[in-house]
Amino acid sequence: MTGHRSPLRLAVVGFGAIGQALARELAGDDRVRLAQLIVSPASLAAAQAACAALAPQVRVASTLDLGPGQRPDLVVECAGHAAVLAHVVPALQAGIPCAMASVGALHDADLLARLEAAAQEGGTRLQLVSGAIGAIDALAAARLGGLDEVVYVGRKPPLSWAGTPAEQVFDLARLMAPQVIFRGSAREAARQFPKNANVAATVSLAGLGLDRTQVELVADPGVTRNVHAVIARGAFGRLELQMENLPLAANPKTSALTVYSLVRAVRNTLPGLAL
Repeated sequence: MTGHRSPLRLAVVGFGAIGQALARELAGDDRVRLAQLIVSPASLAAAQAACAALAPQVRVASTLDLGPGQRPDLVVECAGHAAVLAHVVPALQAGIPCAMASVGALHDADLLARLEAAAQEGGTRLQLVSGAIGAIDALAAARLGGLDEVVYVGRKPPLSWAGTPAEQVFDLARLMAPQVIFRGSAREAARQFPKNANVAATVSLAGLGLDRTQVELVADPGVTRNVHAVIARGAFGRLELQMENLPLAANPKTSALTVYSLVRAVRNTLPGLAL
């Protein structure tokens, strides 16, 4: 006879389009309990109202409670770059494993060093979720044998680039042909396009690094999906991957696959087979 196992106590940092979709996906899983929801002070009232039916037991606050009886088993970040320093670093220092969606934040070498030091101090692990891209395991394996070149091309409908530097150069609403809006290193892509370049950063960290990975971002009126392509060459051979992801309905800058990637990260912490 097996004993009863308590549900995993989950803390989610961020309750925008991704955080809300994540909460809905996990709502029917009795192995996981959304225990804490961390949002900005200005968003507290709206988050509390949104959680009233979805997860009425959740603690909605602007800081994590890491004390006895409240300490989460896992922290998932999906709130943007600023939240990584504010919430992920202290959670790691306290020994709590974390899964992080805002991989583009790691273009900041100081933040990357702080995260690594915090994980070592807490004796725990920070998982960078693959988000909207695949073949990350293959790319990371190829790195061990020697990579010569990694190129990432991100192609999205023009209005998905609204609110980025592209808006200052192009009339996105009137584009008639594809326009390259950025070409350069993954580090610079993540710095200039913090809400759009998490995939570029993920690819670079799995492969040649932020400075040696080449990135091209394209505003393309001919596509209705977020298209991601990775080309890599090295001692292993050649890898070419293209994915066409449906955008998240509530946020066209983000692929719906990002939410499922976070769900997978949560469920892979549960007992049983993990793939």
